[in-house]
Amino acid sequence: MSNFHLAQVNIAKMLAPMDSPVMADFANNLDRINALAEKSEGFVWRLKDEDGKDATSLKVFDDDFIIVNMSVWHSLDTLFQFTYASDHVEIFKRKKEWFHKMTDMHMAFWYVEAGSFPSPEEANERLKYLNLNGETPYAFTFKSKYTATEAQKYKPHF
Repeated sequence: MSNFHLAQVNIAKMLAPMDSPVMADFANNLDRINALAEKSEGFVWRLKDEDGKDATSLKVFDDDFIIVNMSVWHSLDTLFQFTYASDHVEIFKRKKEWFHKMTDMHMAFWYVEAGSFPSPEEANERLKYLNLNGETPYAFTFKSKYTATEAQKYKPHF
């Protein structure tokens, strides 16, 4: 087992408020997909609100329509398996029904020490860094398969 795990953040801008008819099918699938994630191989942690359900009620950004999802996984491979080889992919394919197309990067990965969990502020910083600097070992996506060793050696440019 590695001394590092993979943290991920993804954000989405809703087409309508979470309690609207537009978002109903998305909202109705949240518990099922979150439970699937928690049962998936390699899952470590996910961000939840005070009620312990999901993070859709957390205001992390200056826009009330932006929702955040954060989680930690044992590896890039286990996150990839959940994202694209589980029932999650069926919901993922329908994202245009519920969310605006974002022009900035809306997903970022980075490594955290095993046993630690990232804050929404850290996730926001990683997204900003990715948007300003492109993919680096400090913040990346599935396109760049950086290792924890590469991330440890990398010196971000702020």
